[in-house]
Amino acid sequence: MSPREVLGQAARLASSGLLLQVLFRLITFVLNAFILRFLSKEIVGIVNVRLTLLYSTTIFLAREAFRRACLSGSTQRDWSQTLNLLWLTVPLGVFWSVFLGWAWLQLLAVPDPDVIPHYGTGVVLFGFSAVVELLGEPFWVLAQAHMFVKLKVIAESLSVILKSVLTAFLVVCLPHWGLYIFSLAQLFYTAVLVLCYVIYFTKLLGSPESAKQQVLPVSRMTDLLPTITRSRAFVNWEEAKLTWSFFKQSFLKQILTEGERYVMTFLNVLSFGDQGMYDIVNNLGSLVARLIFQPIEESFYIFFAKVLEREKDATLQKQEAVAVAAAVLESLLKLALLTGLTISVFGFAYSQLALDIYGGAMLSSGSGPVLLRAYCLYVLLLAINGVTECFTFAAMRKEEVDRYNFTMLGLSSSFLLLSYLLTHWCGSVGFILANCFNMGIRITQSLCFIHRYYRKSPHKPLAGLFLSPVLLGAFALSGGITAVSEVFLCCERGWPAMLVHVAVGALCLGVTLGTAFLTETKLIHFLRTQLGVSRLTDKTT
Repeated sequence: MSPREVLGQAARLASSGLLLQVLFRLITFVLNAFILRFLSKEIVGIVNVRLTLLYSTTIFLAREAFRRACLSGSTQRDWSQTLNLLWLTVPLGVFWSVFLGWAWLQLLAVPDPDVIPHYGTGVVLFGFSAVVELLGEPFWVLAQAHMFVKLKVIAESLSVILKSVLTAFLVVCLPHWGLYIFSLAQLFYTAVLVLCYVIYFTKLLGSPESAKQQVLPVSRMTDLLPTITRSRAFVNWEEAKLTWSFFKQSFLKQILTEGERYVMTFLNVLSFGDQGMYDIVNNLGSLVARLIFQPIEESFYIFFAKVLEREKDATLQKQEAVAVAAAVLESLLKLALLTGLTISVFGFAYSQLALDIYGGAMLSSGSGPVLLRAYCLYVLLLAINGVTECFTFAAMRKEEVDRYNFTMLGLSSSFLLLSYLLTHWCGSVGFILANCFNMGIRITQSLCFIHRYYRKSPHKPLAGLFLSPVLLGAFALSGGITAVSEVFLCCERGWPAMLVHVAVGALCLGVTLGTAFLTETKLIHFLRTQLGVSRLTDKTT
């Protein structure tokens, strides 16, 4: 498959995932806004910070390294060995679930059972749900490697929606169940997610069209189970070694990704109520990141991993592949920069209004608006980092991955220390400032790698980080106008004034996007051609 064909598949995967996720996330957004009106900040803090941290840590440590290693390289491999390696995530998940569950029950302060009942049951069920989700890992990797466009998005979105519906029903009808509600909903989510993959592959492998076209390297469901033969090793040892390298990196990356939750959980720097407020704002602020940046990062990581050979410099690669990868990276950097700037500029003036609409006075009063404004700046860095690390991790050699781990170790330590100090200095905003600092360091590391990678080639993908002065002026003018509009029109002057404030923002946004359309012609051409390819492919499949 040529680099441009792989690019078309990656664009198709990203665009389809984006549209579907927007639709499903909007439904989930409404359901969560409804649920919030029946909960206290304390129970939100326990569920969304402490229990979700247990679940996400177990999942991340058990599978992240396997995913990155098994998605690298061509799909032409001994898939039985790859699947055997992926099944090792299940016993690893059991280990982490038991170990972390013990830590959550024995080492951390237990909340007051009169305020938050059934904490122990919640720990057990959240850990068990992580193990259930790992049962679907071989199916997920096989689907991603062969770029099954809509399966992942539909499975995950459907699971989230059904989880939110169940949670809303139980919160309204059985509020005295406490953490039982969220534990059962979490277990239901993971079960539905795994079932979606199992049902899809069962139907696909049982269809005559699949047998004729040989779409997959397996012909029946039993081929997806672990197999032991004397003729070859149980796993591919090169993949296993790469997995170990990524595992060391994943452990450190998890600290950076969830560092503020670890500080909250283990150092008790915030009350459960403040933790709940921070998590709500964090989830709302990261909504765009999950909707836009995550599908792009996942899809184009696969693209870069397939097009570029990990053990070769740019001068030793196929030059068509290097050129296509550079053009794509430049366009993705430009897109990430524009999206992040738009969120940062317009999010500043509309944070309080967004929180008031989403959760009422509980969110829009107090520290909520300040937190969300700070998070808008963080989203800009998050967008750029997602693209740069997407390329970096796909192109790094194994030795470079190992060296990067040492950098991440120092970064993790500094992040935890900085989070602790800044939180004592300026409250929960300190977590966001610490994240911004560390994200800036990670971006710098990735930019240095990209510069070295393309140094001896004529391609300059880092040009995507530069905008025209006219567009920068449009952003600055829009930021000033919307800030003044917020002072005079929002948010305690009634609905007519707020509607005028929204209209001012819409007008400024239209002018800014129009300026971007006229000045960033290279990016517009990329979006038109790739989205056009993805739509054409959808019509013919």
